[in-house]
Amino acid sequence: MAETRVIGPQPGYQMQVLSTKADIAIGGAAAGVGKTFSLLVEPLRHVQNPKFTGVIFRRTSPQIRMSGGLWDASQDLYYHAGGAPRETFLDWAFPSGAKIDFEHLQYESDKLNYQGSEIVFIGFDELTHFSESMFFYMLSRNRSTSGIKPYIRATCNPDPDSWVANFISWWIDQDEILEDGTPNPNFGYPIKERVGKLRYFTRDGNAYVWGDTAQEVKDRCPHIYTAELADTDPKSVTFIPGSIYDNKILLKSDPGYLGNLMTLDEATQAALLRGNWKVKLSGDSLILNDRINDLYTNTHIPLGKKYITVDAARFGSDLAVIKVWDGWRLVDVAWFPISSTAEIAEQVKVFEKRYAVPRSQTVCDADGIGGGVVDQLPGMHSFINNGTPLEVEIGGKKVKPNFFNLKTQCYYYVADKINKAEVYVVPEVAERVISNKGSQKRLREYINEELRAIKKGAQDMDGKKKINSKEEQKNILGRSPDFADNFAMRSYFDLKPVGMKSNFMHLLN
Repeated sequence: MAETRVIGPQPGYQMQVLSTKADIAIGGAAAGVGKTFSLLVEPLRHVQNPKFTGVIFRRTSPQIRMSGGLWDASQDLYYHAGGAPRETFLDWAFPSGAKIDFEHLQYESDKLNYQGSEIVFIGFDELTHFSESMFFYMLSRNRSTSGIKPYIRATCNPDPDSWVANFISWWIDQDEILEDGTPNPNFGYPIKERVGKLRYFTRDGNAYVWGDTAQEVKDRCPHIYTAELADTDPKSVTFIPGSIYDNKILLKSDPGYLGNLMTLDEATQAALLRGNWKVKLSGDSLILNDRINDLYTNTHIPLGKKYITVDAARFGSDLAVIKVWDGWRLVDVAWFPISSTAEIAEQVKVFEKRYAVPRSQTVCDADGIGGGVVDQLPGMHSFINNGTPLEVEIGGKKVKPNFFNLKTQCYYYVADKINKAEVYVVPEVAERVISNKGSQKRLREYINEELRAIKKGAQDMDGKKKINSKEEQKNILGRSPDFADNFAMRSYFDLKPVGMKSNFMHLLN
């Protein structure tokens, strides 16, 4: 008698994601949870239906075929369900006539290959790799005459810069600071009480409209649900995270895998091991998330020489920002919407007098209107973003640093300072509230968001280190990083002297 093999989920993440009734379920779990297994098992419940069609997407075809990837993993499951594979076409046919395809959407235009398609089940492996428009276009192809309600399942690892992070934000703790002013240890992690909860949504133009019930969404958009759409229901969505500790089979068969995750750096562990959605998964962040939070508790930072840094507003969306530093303590700040050079210069003079800062210890971003500020304040240093990096002296020799420009050099330097817990923002500054374009935020929130938006850029042909472009930073933030740029300019006064500390040597290689 043939041995019967039972294919089923483990308790925890796998059971939850395979039990939900949501139209769209996103499994945004940490590494090693069994996300791919769950995604592959999901359509097997329908392979007895001759009209069933399912498609599981990866962004590129090589990702489907790679060792241990979707196609390899499907071999161990779909054969036992009676499936017959066609490796050339990356699909499986079942005795009933049901079919499961593995496809890619490498280019934005690839979604148009599915015009007119009827796909009962759609799966996305690593949803954050796909664009928002790809997802919603394929949602329009998610329809059925098979008697099975069409639905979507997706997996992903945390990526705070992705559209998915915004889409699932209700399920993630967004409060970086608690009411008592202390850092929130749960910031970026799933809210336990909301895990697996269904919410409903529609789109009104480019905006999401959410509700706890389908009727709540319809009540919020009466102009949409009229006439022939009056009886249409909004889509239900849920988010289900998981932990490697849910995957007992993996921990038993490969106990060393957990040890592999423990060797990762602090930020990557937070994302891959603990599932934090506010830490950048890839290694392109300059500054560790925990070290950014430490900016407000590093009371050990000593006093020192006083400096003033100025980032002059150049465009309507920018703010003019002036900061006062006591050593590496940020002790005061002023900001205002795009202003005249005279107004900016006058505020600098106020700070010079209040804090006894000599003119030679002030610097202004001299690009754009900042040059006019420098003209009005003789003796102020000009900060040229695209200027030549400053030479440093190590071991008695002058060294030309391997940076694309001065701004990059300064950002790498201040990132090193912050990562070593050598910068402090005093509470009187951190808790000040900024009102800008109808919204209010504390300054610490502006600073945190902007420092996280500064990423390592691709090295140029000469191997020079770069940061991401201002446009890329604005795309992440929706504004210019005016407060973060002041941190970089503070570095100028450490770098300007010829004698450099040797602990900066590792940044020059």
